[in-house]
Amino acid sequence: MTQDMTDVTRAGNGRPVHHRLRSVTAGFRGWWERRHGHAPPTSDTDARPPLAEGRQAGPSEAVLPGVSGATLMWRMRTTVKDQPGSLAALCTALAELRVDILSLQTHPLAEGTVDEFLLRAPEELSASEIGRAVAESGGTGIWIERGDAHDLVDAPTRILGLATRTALDAAELPLALRQLLGRCTIRSLPATAPGSGRAQESVPVEGALEDTVMRLRAPEGGVITVERPYLPFTPTEFARARALVELDARLGPRIPRSQDVLTLPEGNDITVRRADAGDLRAAKAMHERCSARTLTMRYHGPVGDADRYLKHLLSPRFGRTLAVQTASGRLVGLGHLLWDGDETEIALLVEDEWQRRGIGSELLRRLVEMAAETGCENVYVVTQSSNTGMVAAMRGLELPLDYQIEEGTLVITARLSEVGVVEAVEGRSRG
Repeated sequence: MTQDMTDVTRAGNGRPVHHRLRSVTAGFRGWWERRHGHAPPTSDTDARPPLAEGRQAGPSEAVLPGVSGATLMWRMRTTVKDQPGSLAALCTALAELRVDILSLQTHPLAEGTVDEFLLRAPEELSASEIGRAVAESGGTGIWIERGDAHDLVDAPTRILGLATRTALDAAELPLALRQLLGRCTIRSLPATAPGSGRAQESVPVEGALEDTVMRLRAPEGGVITVERPYLPFTPTEFARARALVELDARLGPRIPRSQDVLTLPEGNDITVRRADAGDLRAAKAMHERCSARTLTMRYHGPVGDADRYLKHLLSPRFGRTLAVQTASGRLVGLGHLLWDGDETEIALLVEDEWQRRGIGSELLRRLVEMAAETGCENVYVVTQSSNTGMVAAMRGLELPLDYQIEEGTLVITARLSEVGVVEAVEGRSRG
C-alpha cells in the first residue's frame, strides 16, 4: 500500500466508544438525524406504480391465478377489540378489497388484541385504502409497510433460525433482534464506560418494557436498548427478545473459528480470522509496537487512551473484529465492524512495520463483505479531510459514496443496498 493508504488503515474510529470523536463530529448530528429518520420510506406506505411492460414481478410482487394484474405484499398490524366477531369483520373488509391474508399472528394485550397480518393485495390498491377499510371495520393503531417473500416464512421457523444464528456467533445477537422486531434501532451500552471505567445505567434482570422502547440486561452486565418509533412493542415481542438474550447469556462468549491463510505480494503468509476478548493481550502488545502517530491517527485522542478501548472493541456485543496475524502468531492488524445504532462503522489499525503491504485493503474489503452479508445498507469511515488515501480506498470499492466534512473531519459513507454488492466486491478481490 502507499503511505496514504497506510494512514487510511488507522483512521476509523468507533463512535459508540470514543467521546472525543463525538465532540469532533457534533456538527454532523443534525445532518445525520435528517438523513436517517425513522419514518418509513414513502414507497412503503402507498402503492407502487404499475409494472412496466416486459418487467418481471419482484420478490414482493406476484401474479395470482384468476386475478388480472400483479399483486403486492404488505405487512399490517392493527389492534382489534377482544370480543366475538371483531376479527371476522376485519377479514370481511379485506376480502371485499380482494386482499388475500397469507398469515396471521396474534399478540394478546390486557385490553384487545394486536393482530399482525401478511397480506397480498392487487397492485393498484394503496396502503391508505387498505388502512381505511381496516379502520372502518373497527381496527385501531394501524401500521402498514411493504413486505416481501422473506415474510412468508412462518414465525416459529424464523425465530428458530435467528436462535441458531445467535448460538453460532455472539455478534449476531443485535442483528437477530433487529430481524425479529422489524425496523428498529438497537444500541448496546456496556456496564462501565470505556476509558473512564465509571458505572453506567443498569436495568432489572427481567428487563423493562415501555411502549416503543424495551431495555434488556445484556449477558455481560450492560444494557441493550431497542427502540421502534410509532409502533409499541407487545408483551409477546418482549418475551421473544428476552428469550434470545437469555440464550446468548447461557452459551457464553463464542465466535466462529474459521480462518484464511493469504500470501502477500512479497511472499509472506498471513492469517485472517475473527477476534474477540481472548485477543486482548495480543492486541495490547501490538499497541506497544505501534508508533504514537499510528495510534493517534486511529483513536483520535491521547495515546494513553488506546488500550482502554480495546476490551470494548473486541467484544462481539458491539460488532465484529477481524485479526491479522503472521506465520509466527504475532498480531499485526485489527479491523472492526462496529454496530452504531442504525449505522455501521469500519475502523482499521495496522502495525507500522506491516503497513504498505495490502493488509489494510484486505481488511476493508472483508469488512464491507461482512456488512453486506448481514443486511447493512450503509457503512461509514471517519478520517481526516487531508487523507486522500482513504478516499481512494473507498472509491476502489466501486460503491456509491457520500462525503460529509466539517472542521477537518471527513465521514465517508458507502451504500451497500445496491444489488450484487457482495458478489462485486468478491469479484474484484479475485481479479
